[in-house]
Amino acid sequence: MMGIDRRALFASGAAAALMAAAGVSAAPRRGGRLRAALSADLFDQAVSCTLYENLTEIGADGTLRGALATDWTSEQDARVWYFSLRKDVIFHDETDFDAATVALPFDLSVKDKHLIKITLESPNPNLPYLLAHPGYGQRGADGMGTGIYQLQKLDKGRHFIANRLQEHWKSGRAGWFDSVEFVHFSSEAVRAEALRDGLVDVADINALDSYADPRDFQLIYSGPVHAFVASQAISLPATVGKVWPLDNLRMSERWSAA
Repeated sequence: MMGIDRRALFASGAAAALMAAAGVSAAPRRGGRLRAALSADLFDQAVSCTLYENLTEIGADGTLRGALATDWTSEQDARVWYFSLRKDVIFHDETDFDAATVALPFDLSVKDKHLIKITLESPNPNLPYLLAHPGYGQRGADGMGTGIYQLQKLDKGRHFIANRLQEHWKSGRAGWFDSVEFVHFSSEAVRAEALRDGLVDVADINALDSYADPRDFQLIYSGPVHAFVASQAISLPATVGKVWPLDNLRMSERWSAA
């Protein structure tokens, strides 16, 4: 999850206006393709967040909620945890997701088909938050995920395309685009130019292309290293947390066409 970047993000001097122009939509519109130009370290993370789901997730409004897990409890010292798993979830190869398929770097035991026990070496009351991190996304055989988007093309580290599934447990709540496409450009100038020319809808850049009209773009809160700038054709969730800002890596699920 990324924090707020308060640096001077735009060479044009129009940052204040752009920060006020963040688009929101109470009723996301379904359809279209999200195209993103990303740097190397964000490309793989964004792909992972698109294909794989976690036991928990941080919503765009900043709240912790269940994903592949529906609820969880811990013993008094927060060293032993129990997670109840969502039923009727399948991987993209149509095999079942259940307790036997959960993979985590902890001492894990299966209590029944939809209940796991995690025993930590030391107490950690923040474990449910930790499990929302992209690194804990669940993968089945051959790297298959359970996400609402299914892989169509992956040129590793360079080009990624995924299509939305017609049926998914998140249908109607996430995944508004018909498809998503990520491209990796190592040069920030090339990413900025691609955004300016309408070749992509969003890019992680620190400054607009000098020929771009700032009124056509919006600043999206990001982390201390990366900033995201998007076309005004992109709409963000209606409620975005201030304590824990929007997770841009989950743009595929949470954003929509304006």
